Amino acid sequence: MTVIRQDDLIDSVADALQFISYYHPVDFIQAVNEAYEREESPAAKDAMAQILINSRMAAMGHRPICQDTGIVTVFVKVGMDVSWTGATMSVTDMINEGVRRAYTHPDNVLRASILADPAGARKNTGDNTPAVIHYEIVPGNTVDVQVAAKGGGSENKSKMVMLNPSDSILDWVVKTIPTMGAGWCPPGMLGIGVGGTAEKAAVMAKESLMDPIDIHELRARGPKGATEELRLEIFDAVNKLGIGAQGLGGLTTVLDVKIKEYPTHAASLPVAMIPNCAATRHAHFVLDGTGPQIQTPPSLEDWPNITWDVGPTARRVNLDT
Repeated sequence: MTVIRQDDLIDSVADALQFISYYHPVDFIQAVNEAYEREESPAAKDAMAQILINSRMAAMGHRPICQDTGIVTVFVKVGMDVSWTGATMSVTDMINEGVRRAYTHPDNVLRASILADPAGARKNTGDNTPAVIHYEIVPGNTVDVQVAAKGGGSENKSKMVMLNPSDSILDWVVKTIPTMGAGWCPPGMLGIGVGGTAEKAAVMAKESLMDPIDIHELRARGPKGATEELRLEIFDAVNKLGIGAQGLGGLTTVLDVKIKEYPTHAASLPVAMIPNCAATRHAHFVLDGTGPQIQTPPSLEDWPNITWDVGPTARRVNLDT
């Protein structure tokens, strides 16, 4: 039986949220840089240059990647052999205390965006609580936690549909993406949940966005099965739409497409699609009873130091000094 201490979960959540406020996942930065290098549209290339420079500055200065520091979404897998001996709070309250400490940290105060009573007075809670938390009870003696901060712009472009079983998911996605405009701040990822029920599809779509970007590795090795084939088909079809970075046209609208599936009713085909914006922010940690899990800062060498064309002259933005 593993004892997970209350403060270890609180401290780990708080640390993860501060960390992701100013560090993009390295795989995301690498994917944007690859897209930047092959982009042919000057406007889209300029937009991606600004995203990359902003990300490097945020990483160096430990300041938020985006002024919208998001609604906190947490996926928790609690091992059945875990004990919370000595805890005085529920796990939900522990997580929310971690959120509270992260968003009110005096060295890097984050914007509180969460409003209570959403259909009424819509009063700000002041500390970005509560988080949206999804639990799963699993075999084992650890607590596995994925934490994300989801911006309102991309969240507002989420789509959900109940298709007929014979309908094409690819056709629905290609038809739907242009209706989303550029308010979801591409380039980013598309998370797609297929099956289950309406709410299950939406949760799967959100959870899929926690996965690393690996679409190019998938293409290199070749798809295994219909779902991976669909990922590639959607990826290619959406990028051919020409929406591009920040909606300015170009070759790259999405950096990856993720799909999670669940068995569904014979009469149903629920599909949910949730985009992740250019301020993609998520972290993962596992508590095993040995103490809080602190995120390891990436190397600034992972961030490109690029040439950015500004007006008639090209200048190198050197952030190493």
